[in-house]
Amino acid sequence: MAAEQTAPPDIRPQGAAKPDSAVVRDALGVGVAVGLSGFAFGVTSAGSGLTVLQTCALSLLVFTGASQFALVGALAAGGNPFTAAAGAFFLGVRNAFYGLRLSQLLALPRSARPFAAQWVIDETTAVTLAQPTRRAARIGFTVTGLTLYVLWNLTTLGGALGAEAIGDTDAWGLDAASPAVFLALLAPMLTTATERITAGVAVLLVLGLLPVLPAGAPVLVAALAAPVVLFLKGRGMDARVEDATGAGGPTFTGESSGAGNSADAAGNSGKGVGR
Repeated sequence: MAAEQTAPPDIRPQGAAKPDSAVVRDALGVGVAVGLSGFAFGVTSAGSGLTVLQTCALSLLVFTGASQFALVGALAAGGNPFTAAAGAFFLGVRNAFYGLRLSQLLALPRSARPFAAQWVIDETTAVTLAQPTRRAARIGFTVTGLTLYVLWNLTTLGGALGAEAIGDTDAWGLDAASPAVFLALLAPMLTTATERITAGVAVLLVLGLLPVLPAGAPVLVAALAAPVVLFLKGRGMDARVEDATGAGGPTFTGESSGAGNSADAAGNSGKGVGR
């Protein structure tokens, strides 16, 4: 039992210490900026035919903005409810992969993990991964998750109740707040050429497939950018190795020559000793 309660060591590289106040400030900035886009979801959901209760239940229980927008968007376009729900589900599967990484970084007590799982989303993951220490990661995750969860649900309710007063959400640009903030958090983390190329290919895939695939599907297909870029990078490395060693494979001329020289040297030494 003692082993289960002891948190594993923080295996991430330790950077310069970051004040708690700075972590809280950054987390609040993300939570407030993205939480306001709950207005757009409330309006969109109400416009697609869902009741206020159904709209609020989605934000309380699902709480993953992209999946929620995909669901109500498909319903608003006249899609089948089961198909819309399936698309939203598969779009939300990415959060499970986030959880695998965050569970190692946060090392939360077992009793807290079911509650923390509700907050494993794009924004909390981005804020957590940006922190240099486990303490900062926990603060960033908690503040971002709590702020965003409370504000998102409040603005969802406000948007659903005041759908007619708010009007067209595209004119307000609220639906773009969440992806814009996430991209701003992600961009500084792309430090290598491979990461930048992967992100660029993913963007091209999404833009190219957006007009032809159902909502949410282009994002899933864009995940193929990573294995494609890594495969091409591996092929490039193999080609450079072949160029360095020759088309016929590595040769051992140098080693044989070295061995021959050693033998000659030994023979000469033996002659010298014999004299």
